[in-house]
Amino acid sequence: MDSVQSALFAPPTENWTPVSPRYSRLRRLTSLLNWLFLAVIVIAPQAITLIVFDQAPDALQWSMIASAAAIVILAVWRIWRQGAIVRAWAYAERETDLFIKSGLFNRRLTVVPYGRMQAVHISAGPIERAFKVATVKLVTASAQSDAIIPGLDPQAAAALRDRLTELGETQATGL
Repeated sequence: MDSVQSALFAPPTENWTPVSPRYSRLRRLTSLLNWLFLAVIVIAPQAITLIVFDQAPDALQWSMIASAAAIVILAVWRIWRQGAIVRAWAYAERETDLFIKSGLFNRRLTVVPYGRMQAVHISAGPIERAFKVATVKLVTASAQSDAIIPGLDPQAAAALRDRLTELGETQATGL
């Protein structure tokens, strides 16, 4: 079964190009900020209640400790897993199409024929620019297309954009 699953998510070639390792640091930072925000939302009301009502029941104190412990454990696990999540992102350029794979639990494989591409977008917000990564997004005729490759080096993103644009023009299918 494992070989069938591996074949399902692998192109005929094994030339996968991974995303930049800097992308994992960006993902870890955003994950940390999200978990800190969640911690404030969950723990702050309990802490305020303990401060306002000096004689708060022990159950509230234990509830706050349990909430904080659960958030810390889950946050550490999720921040640690960002490296594996980033390593799951890769793309493979073939003669007539582009393969994009991602995901650990829910694996995804997107195949984009060059002739169906309508546009290639590159984006890099302020945080992405600080980490020196960019995102390439392919626009196709399909409304369902989610051909996105995040976390590329800016030079690699520009080179990929140029190659995809050239291949899309030479293999256009009359859209």
